[in-house]
Amino acid sequence: MVDNNCIFCKLANGEIPTNAIYEDDTFKVILDMSPATRGHALILPKQHAANIYELSEETAGEVFKLAKKMAAEMTEKLNCDGFNIVQNNGEMAGQTVFHFHMHLIPRYKDDNQRIGWKPMESSKEELEAVRKLFEA
Repeated sequence: MVDNNCIFCKLANGEIPTNAIYEDDTFKVILDMSPATRGHALILPKQHAANIYELSEETAGEVFKLAKKMAAEMTEKLNCDGFNIVQNNGEMAGQTVFHFHMHLIPRYKDDNQRIGWKPMESSKEELEAVRKLFEA
């Protein structure tokens, strides 16, 4: 399904011109218009899913295979020093466009970007309580 009101559906399906660096029947990879670093790209599925929860298992598996392939190619061609693969789900997680997409962010020495979090502390009891949530 394509959402006619979704900007990323329009980008992925060629209704709006992009700087695409890869395309197949399922995905389009485009350079981000507001990049974190040189070469920052987005993997966009051509079918609409708001987030990872709506993405089919098949597409989810394929997007990670494509991310691996693109990261290797981008690292070689851009001569970057590292690589972040970022995917946000929901407003509280930083998602601003509600069409599943994956960020491919080449990293360079002294690029002054920070992608991370402030580590918290957990007690043994808290970790055990969370672990128990996953017992059958």
